[in-house]
Amino acid sequence: MIGRGHPWASLAPALCVIAVLFGGGLALGLAGSFGAGRGGGWSFEAWIAVLSEGRVWRSLALSLWIALASTALACGLGLGAALLLRRSFPGQGLARLLFQINLTIPHAVGALGILWLLSQSGFLARLAGGAGLIDGPARFPALTQDHFAIGIIAHYVWKEVPFIGLILLANMHSLGDDPEAAARSHGATPFAAMRLVLLPLLMPALIRAGAIVFAFSFGAWEVPVLLGQSAPPALPVLAWQRFTDPDLAARPEAMAIAMLIALVSALLIRAAFAGRGR
Repeated sequence: MIGRGHPWASLAPALCVIAVLFGGGLALGLAGSFGAGRGGGWSFEAWIAVLSEGRVWRSLALSLWIALASTALACGLGLGAALLLRRSFPGQGLARLLFQINLTIPHAVGALGILWLLSQSGFLARLAGGAGLIDGPARFPALTQDHFAIGIIAHYVWKEVPFIGLILLANMHSLGDDPEAAARSHGATPFAAMRLVLLPLLMPALIRAGAIVFAFSFGAWEVPVLLGQSAPPALPVLAWQRFTDPDLAARPEAMAIAMLIALVSALLIRAAFAGRGR
């Protein structure tokens, strides 16, 4: 029996809110994907239509590419930044402030900034055209609304590197210098102590942070709708398009796509944690 002082007791209010909002949303979405509430009974028609549509699979592949590339780059850069910022140096406080300042910027605002900076009519294109590096802004490489989703990935990396870095900095602060000091006292070089001792200790925190970044970048729609191409759209954008379609018959398909996003996210995150457990 859980006592009053048990950690789960203090977490119960937050867990109840999460269960109602998140669990309730999933339940309603799953029911909607089977046509519940439309007067025609339960049906697999929406799932069959979604899973047999080539556009859905192309959108799924694009979303996986965005999420995997963003997560890998953000984890690598966030780890490197955390290792640099943990050292004492002149101006460390200012460096940490600048490192985390973009966490306060909403994703939609950041996406508009990327669009202003990297689009073919943006600041860099006009700057390169004015400097004579290219014949005109239209000759600037397509970095937004492009086939490889470079603009979307750039935004997620810019936004999530501080998130991962701060988690790792907090983790390193809790570990202290003792593990590395013990390794160095046994003859390990600073690099070997970091690689063989510190990095394995940081890996669980890095995996958890990476899982959060993957789930967000795979399921968010506001950045892909601003920076992504129209065909194929990212999977969340496709779900949003079906959900806002004037034809209400497309609503169950939107719900099915949303459930597909949740399922893929859960399976890949579970696989990441299982792989770490081995």
